[in-house]
Amino acid sequence: MTNIPKGLIQIYTGDGKGKTTAALGLTIRAVGHGFRVYIIQFMKGKGGYGELEGLKRLQPECQIEHFGAQGWVHKGENIEEHIQEVRKAFIRANEILLSGEWDIIILDEILNALWFELIPESEVLELLSQKPTHVELVLTGRNVSQALIEKADLVTEMVLIKHPFEKGIMARLGIEY
Repeated sequence: MTNIPKGLIQIYTGDGKGKTTAALGLTIRAVGHGFRVYIIQFMKGKGGYGELEGLKRLQPECQIEHFGAQGWVHKGENIEEHIQEVRKAFIRANEILLSGEWDIIILDEILNALWFELIPESEVLELLSQKPTHVELVLTGRNVSQALIEKADLVTEMVLIKHPFEKGIMARLGIEY
């Protein structure tokens, strides 16, 4: 393991495309420098995401796990299966963070899990407070809270200006997923 002298907390948020992509770009850069990266994806359904296969090529320095129930979640309709999957992902995130084996940990779409009220914000803030000094921790997703912004060292907002979806172009294999 290559220790980061001072690991920070980063957040990639906003309505624009590129939050997960930014985290994956960081992953490629870090692995290229010998760092070990662990990615936990929240609310990602049951598969079909290109990054799951692509990142296998970076093993063993990069590991990825994804959690999520099938179907969409609607705010205020906290379907039990979605809550259970987020809970499993969060438990795993705690284990990985406290293991001391990883330089960078990415919690992809955890901000969405918070916004949909699938996990209490207090638990995520507690997780951040337990982050070992040498670990870089990255959170992605929409609708970041002010409390998380204040806790983070870096917050980048992806702003939607124009998107192909507005023209009826649906998500494309290898580009959006």
